[in-house]
Amino acid sequence: MDKIICVAGPTASGKTALAAALAKFTDGEVVSCDSMQIYKGMDIGTAKPSEEEKQGIVHHMLDVAEPWEDFSVSRYCAMATPIVEDILARGKTAIIAGGTGLYMDALIRGNAFAPFPSTGMREKLEQEADDLGMEAMLERLRGIDPDAAAKLHPADRKRIIRALEVYFETGETITAHNLKTQSLPSRFHPLWLGLDYRQRSELYQRIDLRVDIMLEMGLLEEIKSLLSRGIPQKCTAMQAIGYKEFVDALEGKITLQEAAAQVQQSSRRYAKRQLTWFRRNPDMHWLLRQGADSAEILDTARRIVGENDN
Repeated sequence: MDKIICVAGPTASGKTALAAALAKFTDGEVVSCDSMQIYKGMDIGTAKPSEEEKQGIVHHMLDVAEPWEDFSVSRYCAMATPIVEDILARGKTAIIAGGTGLYMDALIRGNAFAPFPSTGMREKLEQEADDLGMEAMLERLRGIDPDAAAKLHPADRKRIIRALEVYFETGETITAHNLKTQSLPSRFHPLWLGLDYRQRSELYQRIDLRVDIMLEMGLLEEIKSLLSRGIPQKCTAMQAIGYKEFVDALEGKITLQEAAAQVQQSSRRYAKRQLTWFRRNPDMHWLLRQGADSAEILDTARRIVGENDN
């Protein structure tokens, strides 16, 4: 087992605090695995750790992209992999912490990604999507790769276009590519720790409270600042939960209270999807919280780390 600890779990489960505490315990550094905390200037709405929350621990993969950039799992892995390898080479422990399961799994497996060639194919597919609509594009994918199409919704524009692009550029479906990748041995072999609450209602209460706290911290001002810099409303970053809803409120389309309720509901649904993803991992050691039990959770995590320390 490598000196790597993956701290996973749904939003608002306490990953940030546990990761920093474990980094102190193991002489480690934290590598953030959050698809939104990568963006500069998006601090409050992504619950990016403050300097106080970092507890003096080095944190990587925060603020590595501009909000208007189109980030991807392949780019994340290309940036994070050498960071993890460097931490290990210095004899330290890499604490990979976050809730973006796709990024975390890809980083650990060491996925070989299909190329992103500059042939104009993606632009051609983007134009076809604009002209024909995503239902037509999804139907096209069904004729090429029915397994991939069955997992996608017409709203998944990015993934539909990506699947078509991979096929037209390589002659191989993205399903076949992924199966080949998954059959390869993993690059890293971490200890997996998963955070959750014993009572789902308690997690949901934490999520609802977090939205209220974000507003108190100045989330609306953060969004106004982003918009004033000319960040497009339709870019990936601004479509994140907690941003798109309050943009609608700022434009008067809905009330602030309606926006907050939408963010809370969307965050709860996202947490459920995160848990579904991480529960598929048979190597996960689950730490179930109940109330203000951070010390107990940390003690249990330390014990598990000690038992798995080579």
